[in-house]
Amino acid sequence: MHWIYLICAILFEVMATLSIKQATQGNTYMWSAVITILYIVSFSFVYYAAKSIEIGTVYAIWAGTGTDLIVLLGWLIFKEDMNLYKILGALSIVFGVVLLKLQASA
Repeated sequence: MHWIYLICAILFEVMATLSIKQATQGNTYMWSAVITILYIVSFSFVYYAAKSIEIGTVYAIWAGTGTDLIVLLGWLIFKEDMNLYKILGALSIVFGVVLLKLQASA
């Protein structure tokens, strides 16, 4: 169940971060409320995930996966640039998260 909490935390964090981009395009008061609620929900799920998973592993997976998803969704949704450096950086994050997960399993 703790991994489901972590997945939910990642999804809500990504939604909150995407909402930040939306806030820059108008109605900042409404988006500020949405962003705040989404981050509160995300951190709540991080809290529950951290009850059963090491906090370093939880945070690395949460932040790393969220970062990679934002890079990908920024490219797909907002037509942001994608280049070799971004791809290599995202792959480096994935590699680091996998290493942390493998260490936590050992």
